[in-house]
Amino acid sequence: MAIGSANNSFVFMSPVILFVFVITYFLLLLGVAFYTSRNSNNESFFNGNKSSHWLLVAFGMIGTSLSGVTFISVPGTVEFANFSYFQVVLGYFIGYFVVAYVLLPLYYKLNLTSIYNYLDQRFGMYAYKTGALYFIVSRTLGATLRLYLVINVLQLFILDGLGISFHVTAIIILLMILLYTFKGGVKTIVWTDTLQTFFMLLALVVCVVYIMGDLGFNLGTVLSKLTESGHTEIFNTDGWDKRFFLKQIIGGAFITITMTGMDQEMMQKNISVKTLGGAQKNMVLFSTVMVLVNFLFLLLGGLLYLYALNKGIEVKGDDLFPTIALNYLPGFVSIIFIIGLISALFPSADGAITALTSSFCIDIIGLQRNKVWAEKKKSNIRMTVHLIIAIVFLIFVYYFKYINNKSIIGILLDIAGYTYGPLLGLFAFGILTKHKIKDKWAPMICIIAPAICYFYQFYAPAYLQLHYQVGIEMLLINGSLTFAGLWLIRR
Repeated sequence: MAIGSANNSFVFMSPVILFVFVITYFLLLLGVAFYTSRNSNNESFFNGNKSSHWLLVAFGMIGTSLSGVTFISVPGTVEFANFSYFQVVLGYFIGYFVVAYVLLPLYYKLNLTSIYNYLDQRFGMYAYKTGALYFIVSRTLGATLRLYLVINVLQLFILDGLGISFHVTAIIILLMILLYTFKGGVKTIVWTDTLQTFFMLLALVVCVVYIMGDLGFNLGTVLSKLTESGHTEIFNTDGWDKRFFLKQIIGGAFITITMTGMDQEMMQKNISVKTLGGAQKNMVLFSTVMVLVNFLFLLLGGLLYLYALNKGIEVKGDDLFPTIALNYLPGFVSIIFIIGLISALFPSADGAITALTSSFCIDIIGLQRNKVWAEKKKSNIRMTVHLIIAIVFLIFVYYFKYINNKSIIGILLDIAGYTYGPLLGLFAFGILTKHKIKDKWAPMICIIAPAICYFYQFYAPAYLQLHYQVGIEMLLINGSLTFAGLWLIRR
């Protein structure tokens, strides 16, 4: 990895100093967790006693949705994909309104703690368990991939310098997350995510403003230079390409509908708001801010590209932002970047571990349905599941480190296409039709549909000599196949 000569700021901002700020930030999170988890019980863990303020949930969800992937990968895509990611963001915006005015009313009407209980009431136990298991698999893979990305950056730029191995780093970070989510669950996460979103956005704004100032540019100059080089191009009009604008917008909308509206982690925070109206206000505000924030991340990517050209830096992709922030910018910016990076790490992991614990306890074990177990026994079971899921996370982080793939955002979208497709088909069939199904056949349909998609994506173009590239629309194809399969087994 060839780069230009870094300035002296990183020499001053040693790994030890950065590490001290990491620990201080974590102690702040622990303080928030201690305060918010007082008098907590299982209901506090699962749904925050349905007392969360909609504005806090809206702001905190920004951090959860962005995660370390957006923080690191989206700026790194601008050099080779221009602003085409904004097509997906426009799709997200449409999808959030579907979630707000179609799915949320349904969840509040049924007074759900786990949204997959809807599948039980609509179809039966097999469809219900299948939906919950797909969420558990998808969220485990997606969250651990995001977690790996950020841990890897911390490792390369701080902890390797302290002689701490990647394996130890992963254990320590997961222990940190366990410490502040173990008791309070959603009740705590609503507050910690709000704090972390603030620091993530602070890091984004500070880096944009400083780099523009260092290059002597204003916003108009930046956009003009990026336009000259073609990097502000948003819409791709090549219908065969995987970044074709209709694919990206429609795919983005369905990603939001599934990965937010049919995702227990995201909905767990929304349905912790006391009223449906509050939850809908949260979603509308959140969706508007998300569009602006994602555009700012793309602008940052363009600035990083211009800065790298100016300084002779040859780093690309996911390594570009951390390399420049930690090796070329002043010490105070490095500190803010690291805090922003950690703030991107924790919301994508703490919420996932909590939601997976909730889903496994409620949907798979049937904790809430069991009237025999005492509250203390239920709490012990929930804590045990929480610990086991953290260990599973650790194993997957080690696995992603082993394969060491740099295209994180592409892998995430592929995972979403295969695992959320059956959820899309199940929920769509339940909402759009009045048919019952032969419930025992539901798991088979939800396995066959992704298998067909896999064959089509990796083998059909070669065998059929097709130039068509399957991209983000895989989610919609998978969901449609699941829907068709459920139609065949309708009663």
